Amino acid sequence: MEWNNINELCDVIRKTSLDIHQYLRSGHLEKIYENALANRLRKSGLDEKQQHPLMVYDEDGSELGEYFADLLIEDQLIVELKACRAVTSEHVAQILGYLRSSGIENGLLINFGASKLFIKKYILDRNPNLHGNAIKNTILGLCAFCASLWPFIR
Repeated sequence: MEWNNINELCDVIRKTSLDIHQYLRSGHLEKIYENALANRLRKSGLDEKQQHPLMVYDEDGSELGEYFADLLIEDQLIVELKACRAVTSEHVAQILGYLRSSGIENGLLINFGASKLFIKKYILDRNPNLHGNAIKNTILGLCAFCASLWPFIR
């Protein structure tokens, strides 16, 4: 199934993640949350791939190695999961690196490890001519996405 609206796809994952967090709470290993999210998304009919290999290339096209995305959803959204007290700048750098090297524009960083579920959407705009506007639009998009979570995290 091709999702035309990435925000609707993110909403499904956000809602599913919230349901998992309410059921399991914090305290499990990351792999448990990964399996739970993959299981529920698969049951809902979404195409999900766990530990999906993505190649990293040098600027001349040489293969540098691969990394494994926790989840690749519908071949258009990378989901990076954490089970820690708080998200760090290294976690953000990790998902941004995954987006840059994979060619996928949208990613979610989800932390199940805290008492409140953390979800943040990242968008990588590949148009260098719009760099300033891309940052502005990404920030606005993230603000809107986080605002949509407010009723669920209060």
